[in-house]
Amino acid sequence: MKTLYTATATAVGGRQGRISSPDGVLDHVLAHPKELGGPGGHATNPEQLFAAGYAACFENALLRVARERKTPLTQSSVTAHVGIGREDDGYFRLEATLEVSAPGRDRAEIEELARIAHEEVCPYSRATRGNMAVTVKVV
Repeated sequence: MKTLYTATATAVGGRQGRISSPDGVLDHVLAHPKELGGPGGHATNPEQLFAAGYAACFENALLRVARERKTPLTQSSVTAHVGIGREDDGYFRLEATLEVSAPGRDRAEIEELARIAHEEVCPYSRATRGNMAVTVKVV
């Protein structure tokens, strides 16, 4: 692989710590969610950060596929829901649902664009394939 960009972030203190990037753009306190036994609070968590990254990457893949097919999207959004829970084996696992919206466009067309984005373009989708359940749906 020829690396085009490398993102760097450091976590200190785990789920109740802080994350930061060397350039200072990313600098957030983390809160362990109540649902996972933590105190909660007004801070982000790893699942929210993963959801944000996946949603942004997937929408960009969707926009690229639409452009390449000469049917550019002027309005679209992707909402990623990332869940965490324990499997029967006791290990934690992630799952994701990507909700794709493209108002005013044919549903079947958007489903096809989303399928291609998921199967062929989005690096997050490629990285998670076979490692976690991911559902893509057009809303």
